[in-house]
Amino acid sequence: MSAANRRKDIPIEIDIVATIIWIVSFVLVTVTVTGLSGRVGWSAPVALVAVGGLVSFVPGIPQITVEPDLVLFGILPPLLFAAAIRTPLTDILARRDSIFVLSVGLVAFTVVAVGFSLWWLLPTVGLAAAFAFGAVVAPTDAVAVTAIAGRLRLPRRVVTVLESESLLNDATALVALNASIAAIVTVLNPWDVVGEFGIALVGGIGVGLAVGYVVSAIRKRLRAPVLDTSLSLAIPYIAFIPAQLLGGSGVLAVVIAGLFLGQRSPLVQSAEARIAESINWRTIRFLLENAVFLFIGLSLSGILAGVAGSDYGFWHIALLSMLVLAILVVSRFAFVFATTLFYMVGPRYTRSRAWSWPTATAVSSAGIRGVVTLAAVFLLPEQTPERELLQFLAFVVVVGTLVEGLLLPRIIRSLRLPPPDATQERVEKHNLLAEAQSAGLARLEAETTPDDDPAAVARLRVNAEFLSQASARAVPDESEPSFAAYGRLRRSMIEAEREAVLQARAEGRYQERAVRDVLRSIDSEETALAMQRPKPE
Repeated sequence: MSAANRRKDIPIEIDIVATIIWIVSFVLVTVTVTGLSGRVGWSAPVALVAVGGLVSFVPGIPQITVEPDLVLFGILPPLLFAAAIRTPLTDILARRDSIFVLSVGLVAFTVVAVGFSLWWLLPTVGLAAAFAFGAVVAPTDAVAVTAIAGRLRLPRRVVTVLESESLLNDATALVALNASIAAIVTVLNPWDVVGEFGIALVGGIGVGLAVGYVVSAIRKRLRAPVLDTSLSLAIPYIAFIPAQLLGGSGVLAVVIAGLFLGQRSPLVQSAEARIAESINWRTIRFLLENAVFLFIGLSLSGILAGVAGSDYGFWHIALLSMLVLAILVVSRFAFVFATTLFYMVGPRYTRSRAWSWPTATAVSSAGIRGVVTLAAVFLLPEQTPERELLQFLAFVVVVGTLVEGLLLPRIIRSLRLPPPDATQERVEKHNLLAEAQSAGLARLEAETTPDDDPAAVARLRVNAEFLSQASARAVPDESEPSFAAYGRLRRSMIEAEREAVLQARAEGRYQERAVRDVLRSIDSEETALAMQRPKPE
């Protein structure tokens, strides 16, 4: 390569190195702030937004601008998929009416309420742009809701409704946004909106189910966990992109595919593949969902620079921001309470499924917005009236609802909602485990042949009988059931076993291949024991 060519390559190399440095710095700041927030009891999302906002004004820090396609096509699909595969499909089906009302009805109500209110407060924005803004702020954010509500001791049904609402309402909001944008740039036929919503719904569900079915068939034939995990990383995009190209909802396709595969996972994946997929997606989800909040904060200086040229003064904008945030919060409370009242006085079916007023208050208080809102507002076309001001208002909504989320623990405590029944859940777990062990014993008796080693059969029988009996006789008030004692003592034994293997490695008495195989076996059992431990509330 000539000297001239080498000189031309230098800027490209510098750009690549600089990009890598920024990515590594992004990860380090995200992990550090999240870890410190957890130690001192702060909300990690709010802390990350605050840190990002402060850093955005540091001299030398490049101005961050939100690229909506990067967020919608690059970040949103894996985030939704990571949440969907861990969401029980049976719980969603059991509460499908509540989830549908919130993910479709509440979004439509919010678009209308916020749209008309903003048009009245800011006539220069125009009705179409006001409705577009209503669609931007309508959906709650799956990342934000899970990050904040997931830490609270809410009843399981409430958590399921909130997480499922935030997974599914993006599709409704994006259809409303597309219709509003079309109304900004051209004359819109209302029937086109209905048709677009129908296509988005059918296309999203169809592509999601098709991807789930095909991937399930492929997974049945995969033997190597690394191949299964590699396929898993591509699934969100395999569902999202075709659905978008066909006019369907990519968001809905990803969610449907994730729910389908999560339900089918025990039937089509090996245990090792399921564990690997779970760990990998937990890591991806942690990095993306927390980096998203840092990203929101880093965009602050750019958003403020855009609104600086507005014809409205500081106090006018501040008052408008507070009013829009208040209207958004009140709209959610009004819709949820009106729906609750309808369920209470409606037909027998609705009365049997009605929420209590404390539950309605908890659901109303969890209207947290996040990266979807911030990305969607940048989809507004250049000719949108007051576009920069609308971007600032969307940022205020995101930060304001995140701060509102800080009040959730106090609200939940004051409502005295019953927390998850840990005793019942523990008893159900032990009863189910006892049933499983009994089935295993029955299969052992059926499969045993005279040629099988009696010592091996006896060992299997003793282990299964112990676990079955320990689970069956576990009682709620027992300080340490036999099953828990088994886990504690076995973990202590595993620690000693690992130390012995490492000591043998240090002394050079075995080949490295043997050492690694034994360590992998020990790690597998330790992982299985760790996954059986109760999760902290």
